[in-house]
Amino acid sequence: MRYSLAQAAGATGRSRSTILRSIKAGRLSADRDALTQAWMIDAAELHRLYPALSDDEPRTPVDGQPRTSELTELRTRLEAADLRFADAQDQIVDLRRRLDTATQQLSDALQQVRLLTDQRQAAPAQTVARRRWWPWRRG
Repeated sequence: MRYSLAQAAGATGRSRSTILRSIKAGRLSADRDALTQAWMIDAAELHRLYPALSDDEPRTPVDGQPRTSELTELRTRLEAADLRFADAQDQIVDLRRRLDTATQQLSDALQQVRLLTDQRQAAPAQTVARRRWWPWRRG
């Protein structure tokens, strides 16, 4: 049995572009129909790379549009992702505020340390007159 590109996509639950990418990459062998130039894929070759969908798995129609139950599930997942994203944004704002506060406190503490410590430069050490090794030689 041979599948067209659309039939292969429907039989495996993949998109047409996924099947075509596999053909172009050489992972899946397929021939072109001489008359229509459509891709013809052997069923055994297709199911070697992509297992067939069982009867209990939801199939998307050939036009690629998901069913209403799939749309509901996708909307639910999207709403949950939006809530997680909003929570992450709130955490980022809170952490930035805390960082700004900690930076200000550190700056204040460093200013106090500068005021409490002697910041003057040390005076150069006075040179001590060098004693001669031979006491009778002076100068």
